[in-house]
Amino acid sequence: MENQFFFDSGTLSPAALSRKHQLENDPSSRSDPMKYLPGMEVIESDIRRKVMAEVEAYDPALYTAKDVRAALEGGHCTIEDFKALLSPAAEPFLEAMAQKARSETGKHFGNTVYVFTPLYIANYCENYCVYCGFNCYNQIRRMKLSAEQIEKEMKVIADSGMEEILLLTGESRKESSVEYIGEACRLARKYFRMVGLEIYPVNTDEYRFLHECGADYVTVFQETYDIRKYETLHLLGHKRVWPYRFDAQERALMAGMRGAGFSALLGLSDFRRDALASALHVYFLQRKYPHAEMSLSCPRLRPIIHNESIHPQDVSEERLCQILCAYRIFLPFVGITVSSRESREFRNGIVKIAATKVSAGVSTGIGDHESKYSGKETDAPEGDEQFEISDSRSLQAMYRDISAEGLQPVLNDYIYV
Repeated sequence: MENQFFFDSGTLSPAALSRKHQLENDPSSRSDPMKYLPGMEVIESDIRRKVMAEVEAYDPALYTAKDVRAALEGGHCTIEDFKALLSPAAEPFLEAMAQKARSETGKHFGNTVYVFTPLYIANYCENYCVYCGFNCYNQIRRMKLSAEQIEKEMKVIADSGMEEILLLTGESRKESSVEYIGEACRLARKYFRMVGLEIYPVNTDEYRFLHECGADYVTVFQETYDIRKYETLHLLGHKRVWPYRFDAQERALMAGMRGAGFSALLGLSDFRRDALASALHVYFLQRKYPHAEMSLSCPRLRPIIHNESIHPQDVSEERLCQILCAYRIFLPFVGITVSSRESREFRNGIVKIAATKVSAGVSTGIGDHESKYSGKETDAPEGDEQFEISDSRSLQAMYRDISAEGLQPVLNDYIYV
């Protein structure tokens, strides 16, 4: 990779600074975001065309209160109904949306809330995404856990009672190879009943290998489905290739993964269009792969280390609630995750309405679970975090709070035979 020397957490070299400045100020210096790079698998699929045709035709301003009422009163939520529920016209109907969403959640998920935790095993990255704390030009402490360190972190987490783990890396094939991630999956199988991955997109044969190593599902953030905006935010690296990222979940399902997760990072672009695209991505793939377990996340842009230049579009808690309720009404069978980016109060409320899964005991740093879980200082090296979290509750605290709301925390419901 041309930027492999940018990993130093100290001062950037003159060559690195020059290249960074060029990428930021000269669009002609960037590669075509629609052109596949060598080694990237191209699959034949009509999902992208279907999703983007609906998004391009969407004008939120055209929908009226009458459209929203029809969507709420109808027995089956169509794509047009969903568009109305995402529109500004639906904002005065938030209470009615919440009531309908709560009813749908109860029908399909009962009063259960699933709990998991993420484990970041490396923060090296070869992409320049201007909003991400791991980007290759951000001067942070970089770290990659060894197999021994990964297992130590997993044991600390497992001892807390957690049964589902989500493994994450920065997007660097050089530092976090598929083989390295596969070994982490094998280790995770020793301690956890459910193993998820949130890594750089890979080809079908590589997803198949990771599934054989123990991975159950794959989550990929498209970040934004707005191609023009995407191009201005992802200036360098494999992640710049928009269509390869879009097709990642389908490649994972083709490889035998049991489930796939989808998301846009709300605030990067028009949040209504990104929410529409995320849900339609699930909607069309669900019809093509009806056996797969699908899930949606709704993260909002959060502050990162060494960056004060990000100015996200306003996605208030009310608007986030509107999106989550619309998701539940449109896709009643789909799992919905609300991350620790959101406040304790918001998460406590939304699990009673639309969300079915939350994270607990969260750290977005590298190698710091022992110190964070025990509350004691250790001499173990640590890598910097990807972004700031808002809700830092432990598994025990989350379990108590969910139970106090009259809900049933679930650590795992999958039986291997």
